[in-house]
Parts: sequence; C-alpha cells; structure tokens
Amino acid sequence: MKKLLAGLACAIMALSFASAAQAQNSRIIVPFAAGGGQDVLARVIAPELSTILGETIIIENRAGGGGSVGAVAVMRSKADGQTLLMGASSHTISAALDRKIAYHPVNDFTAVAHVGTGAYIALVNAALPAKSVAELIAYAKANPGKLNYSSAGVGSATHLAMAYFAARAGIEVVHVPFKSTAEALNSLMGGETQILIVPTLGSQAFVANPAIRLLAVVSKQRIASLPNVPTVDESGLPGFEFTSWFGLLGPANMPADVTARINAAVGKILANPSIAEKIDAQGIEPKHMTPAQFNQLLTDNFESMKAVVKAAGAGTD
Repeated sequence: MKKLLAGLACAIMALSFASAAQAQNSRIIVPFAAGGGQDVLARVIAPELSTILGETIIIENRAGGGGSVGAVAVMRSKADGQTLLMGASSHTISAALDRKIAYHPVNDFTAVAHVGTGAYIALVNAALPAKSVAELIAYAKANPGKLNYSSAGVGSATHLAMAYFAARAGIEVVHVPFKSTAEALNSLMGGETQILIVPTLGSQAFVANPAIRLLAVVSKQRIASLPNVPTVDESGLPGFEFTSWFGLLGPANMPADVTARINAAVGKILANPSIAEKIDAQGIEPKHMTPAQFNQLLTDNFESMKAVVKAAGAGTD
C-alpha cells in the first residue's frame, strides 16, 4: 500500500512538473531589447491574454538583426500557437531591406492577430538649433554629413523611417545603430546622436525630458495623445508619413482553430475599454482584424516597404 501511495505521489508530481513546463512554453517573443515599443505593447496584452486563454504566457526578448533574430526563432518553432512574435512594421522592413534574409515576412508566418496602428514622432537633441522640421532640414543642408541619427538597429523601423526622411528631404546624415529603441533614445538625450524618428509607443515618457525636443508626429494627421504637435507634412516636408502596424504572428501553417482562438482573445482584449485606453495613450490606435484581413495587411505592407526602401536607397542585395 505504501508503495502504491508513493507511486501515485510520484506520478502526481510528474504530471505537475509536466504541466508547469508546458505552461512555460507559451511565450511571446519580442524581437528587440526590453523597453522598446513592441516590448511595451507585449507586456500590456500578455497578462490579459494569459487570463482569457488560461495559459501562462511569458515575454522573451530576442534582439538582433533589426528584429530578424526573433522572427527566425518564431519561424522555426512548432506551429501550435505556443510561440508567437510581437511583430511590427520592422518585420516587413527587414525583409524589404535585405533580400538575403532567412525568411519571407508573409509566407513563413501565420497572421494571428492585429493589435493596432502606431504613429511615429520626430525628435532632436535639444542642443540642436532646430525648432521645426523645416529648420532641421535647412540646418542639415547647411551642414552635410555633420549630423547623425540613432536607431534600434540596422533594418529596424526607426532606421528606415529616418533613411526615408533623409532621402525625401535631400539631406545627408550619418546612421548610428543601437540594439534597442531605449538605447537609441538614451544616445539622443546624451547628445551622442542628434536625430531620431521613433514610435510613439514606449517613447512618450521621454518627450518631457529637457534634453529632447519633439518636432512633429510622422503620420497623416495629428494624434489624440499629442494634439498640439504638428505633423511632418504641416511643419516642413509635405506628404511625408510613416506608420507601423503591431500584431501577433506565429509560424506558418498554424491550425486554423488555434489561430482563431488567439485572434478572438485579442479581439476581446481590444474591446476592453481600460486596455484600449492604455494602448491608445501610447499613440497606438487599437484595431481588431480577422486573420485573413491581417494577412492581407502584411502582404500590402511588404510591398509598400519595398517601395520605401527603394525611394530611400537603403536596400541591400
């Protein structure tokens, strides 16, 4: 009898450990270091997603390659919905910039759930004598090659946004890549770099810092969280805009029922006014889509990013 009870106890313990291990396999990979826009958004939705799905979901930061390191890790994962990518436009941008990248941004992934669309903001170090986009362009033209800009890495959205801006404005500026948005912001505040175009998500807390000057929002229209800040179009470069999608991607060929379950959970999260308000306060417009709609957005965005890369002269073969 004692042996039987001991055996049952061991079996129960083994099942408990197996369940815990299985729960830990549920993860959202953020392809940049902690503190950036995707990281902030992932940490807003992960607890809610855990509650709705009844699973433990952890955030795993895998920085490198402008987001490609994390993307490849998800692509190679089992297509069971246990490993997802907190993606953004950097996902399609990396592939548009580098034709030899190890994945296709649409075909090698499952579009699981769109979360929202985010604006960008144009920042400069406060020591720079430019108080508008027009003044920044004029100053850069008078000092070709003497200004530099930071980014979250080669191939990141922050890289392409500024490369595109420079090409459209006809200015010569030097690119200084870092490993994360937080590092790029720190370099700007410290005066190591002078310019940065960055997502509003995860960066608005820095705007009040006296070492930084906010010049404009990089979108078609002004945004609700920064109503008094003009657009780039208004303040010096007509027609210029740059926005980003945010959403969850999985490996290719995820089962339709698994995708639908996660998609429905995200839709429920976005319908929660308190969560939507948190997301909106970061400059992200929450928007739920079906997996098919999100997949079409990815396809269209990849094509548009290839056109932006060409216009910026930033691609590599």
